[in-house]
Amino acid sequence: MRISFLPALLAGSTFCVFAPVAAVGADEAAIIASAESAAPAAIAKEAAVVTVDAEGHMTTLREGQNGYTCIPDVPETPGPDPMCADQGWMGWMKAWMAHEPPPQGLVGMGYMLAGGSDPDNLDPFALQPSSGRDWVTTGPHLMVFSVGADLSAYPGGAQPDTTKPYVMYPDTPYAHLMLPLQ
Repeated sequence: MRISFLPALLAGSTFCVFAPVAAVGADEAAIIASAESAAPAAIAKEAAVVTVDAEGHMTTLREGQNGYTCIPDVPETPGPDPMCADQGWMGWMKAWMAHEPPPQGLVGMGYMLAGGSDPDNLDPFALQPSSGRDWVTTGPHLMVFSVGADLSAYPGGAQPDTTKPYVMYPDTPYAHLMLPLQ
């Protein structure tokens, strides 16, 4: 969710509230650099760069040429969490933000090479960790979803071992595979 996370952006995940660009306090070049840090340079340099405000409205800072969209760090989360995602993952995010079922019949993939911080691994719309739990912090990783895919070979749980592949949001329509890269 990691998206790492966009909950309120999206009203809920791998993501907290996205702040409007003006509230971020960084110039446009710094915001773009943050967004680009989410993916390999070969992908990031040709990706669209967008910001998302607290109502979920996206503002395009740079048009893309390769089907990927990068989003800068969410300053309200405890760690860095910029994200760069393909069109399938962006469809997943839009569904998640609207609390609607994710798109059927496609695979979505997103990079979070700076890592990510999520409030909850079980609740896709949590804004803070549940009582007695910590943020779920994952180092550099890939996220992959396919609606209806059998993810039962991978662990999930409230506080997963984020150094190994695991399922985020198991037993929800937003379940996806988290693949650590280190």
